[in-house]
Amino acid sequence: MDKLLPRKLSKPADFGRVALLVGGESAEREVSLDGGEAIARAFVRQGIRHEIYDGADRLFDAIFARQVDRVFNIMHGPGGEDGAIQGALQLMKIPVTGSGVLGSALTMDKARSKWLMQRLGIPTASFELLRQGDDLAPVLERLGLPVFVKPTGLGSSIGVSRVGTAEAFAPALELAFRFGSEAIVEQAVVGKEYFAAVLDRMTLPLIRIETPREFYDYEAKYQSNETKYFCPCGLPADLEESLKARSLEVFDALHASGWGRVDFILDKAGQPWFLEVNTAPGMTSHSLVPQAAAELGIDFDELVWRVLETSL
Repeated sequence: MDKLLPRKLSKPADFGRVALLVGGESAEREVSLDGGEAIARAFVRQGIRHEIYDGADRLFDAIFARQVDRVFNIMHGPGGEDGAIQGALQLMKIPVTGSGVLGSALTMDKARSKWLMQRLGIPTASFELLRQGDDLAPVLERLGLPVFVKPTGLGSSIGVSRVGTAEAFAPALELAFRFGSEAIVEQAVVGKEYFAAVLDRMTLPLIRIETPREFYDYEAKYQSNETKYFCPCGLPADLEESLKARSLEVFDALHASGWGRVDFILDKAGQPWFLEVNTAPGMTSHSLVPQAAAELGIDFDELVWRVLETSL
């Protein structure tokens, strides 16, 4: 689908009382708060009745008091994107934006999502799952260098390291284990990094990024003014359409729904290597989904409205 369908609702009052869920306790808290501020301003401009809730406890209190009709979830990381809040809201019969329990849990777990991609024949870089105390040497023998070391259940590149020497491997794992009991070690793929935003079954124009940093890390994503974003991405139209279609297939394979973002690297041979699917992407000033939407003439307010409609 390459055309945005008409709105499902025409009046802001039709959404009822919207809970904007932000913050929480994960390492991605600040990114969530920044995005929540932008979304709240869009709500105000459009007259959408809403209340902001920092973390699940206050939200649950409001639901039990019958003050919430639906939830716009922008709480990143564990608790927000891993199926936990989705399952709780499902039991309470409160609709929420984005993916459900299974899609959220699968996409948040880098190891399990990559195992599924491998099983389905979706190209993804070779990797190993490590737990604290595992022997490191055989992993590097099998994968070689360079590799990326990542926590299995966190986004925003927090805790991620690019490892180019054997001596840097142990410190990188130590960093990753600060954010969970498991980490993945993933072969580094040489190529350009692309992002495919999905909005209600439509794949938006691809974005290509360039950063002078070692990789697209937290600073490159949210703090640096030196990161370059290319949308249009510069690929031939037929190739871009093919990659958009393949990205939607990956999105569906991991049971994601509503909206999200698919990340991949395109190597010199034109082969995409899929990294992950994000089911509650950032909505800050540096974020990718708003940039891709803008390329189609979808401004931020309209994007927020459309994402909120995924709760219907």
